[in-house]
Amino acid sequence: MNITIKDRELEVKEGQTVLQAARENGIYIPSLCYHDRTGPAGKCRVCVVEVEGMAGLHTSCSLEVSEGMKVITDSEKVLEAQKLVVNLLLSTGKHDCLSCEQNGICELQDVAYYLGIETPAFHMADVKPEIDDSSEFVYLDHSKCILCGRCIAGCNGTVVNEVLDFGYRGHEAKVICDNDVPMGHSSCVQCGECVQLCPTGAIIDKLRRGKGRPWETHKVQTTCGYCGVGCQIDLHIKDNEVIDITGKEGVGPNFGSLCVKGRYGYHFLNDPARLKTPLIRTNGSFREASWDEALDLVAKNLNRIKQESGPDAIGVFSSARITNEENYLMQKFARATIGTNNVDHCARL
Repeated sequence: MNITIKDRELEVKEGQTVLQAARENGIYIPSLCYHDRTGPAGKCRVCVVEVEGMAGLHTSCSLEVSEGMKVITDSEKVLEAQKLVVNLLLSTGKHDCLSCEQNGICELQDVAYYLGIETPAFHMADVKPEIDDSSEFVYLDHSKCILCGRCIAGCNGTVVNEVLDFGYRGHEAKVICDNDVPMGHSSCVQCGECVQLCPTGAIIDKLRRGKGRPWETHKVQTTCGYCGVGCQIDLHIKDNEVIDITGKEGVGPNFGSLCVKGRYGYHFLNDPARLKTPLIRTNGSFREASWDEALDLVAKNLNRIKQESGPDAIGVFSSARITNEENYLMQKFARATIGTNNVDHCARL
């Protein structure tokens, strides 16, 4: 299927939305309420476009492509509508970019920059900060919320914890936990899905606050070590210290989602007491050794025990914090190399 977006002829897939087709081909259409994992929303109206032969403006996140469609993303009519929406959002919140943790990775900031908005066009009553600091890992600042609904869609539809929802009406509307109780007293499991989906600084990682600006860090992709699922994560590193972990978007098996341990259980990485080299007991005390020396000692002792007492004198205990492939190799090592069926796993206990 062929369409035209911003005077570029593109080959797209049937069933795609205009926004998906544009992003796949490197064309920027601003949006705030849409996310790949939560799907079309059509709430914020920031992603509106014009389509030749169709009256009015259309939300590109919900408009499906059709053969020969010609999409205009930067007409005066489109830009004016987008500026109006963004100006209203900026005017109804407390968006202090200089002190915000999301400065540099805020989608609202990106859209304002794209539209050339330096200060809000409307001046409304001062918004009082409404902070929820009650939970262990998540920090909520309702004055920065734009009511896009992405956190709610992720909580209810992606991880299905069903904690978040919209509460109240009109200017009083806000995102609430359960029956409007503080997050720390709610049924929230602190998975951080809402943090990763939030396009502004309204919901952020509490543990990262004040640890470093986004441009001061670099990301390293790796595999979460807490279980055998193999979730892909990004380590955010500053000065050789992990200050944050996020799920790797668009990559399986987790596609950005993480559990509470995978997202927030990383402080042992920086702990000065963490073991970094093997230890061998000599004369009642431990000394550091190389991996080759330690493995040679283990192999020697296993062979000695096998020869003296038989293979069933040895038991192998595996871990849920390694991959399924590594667990398979462990049981194969026990059965094929040592010759015992004494194999167990911590997840079974």
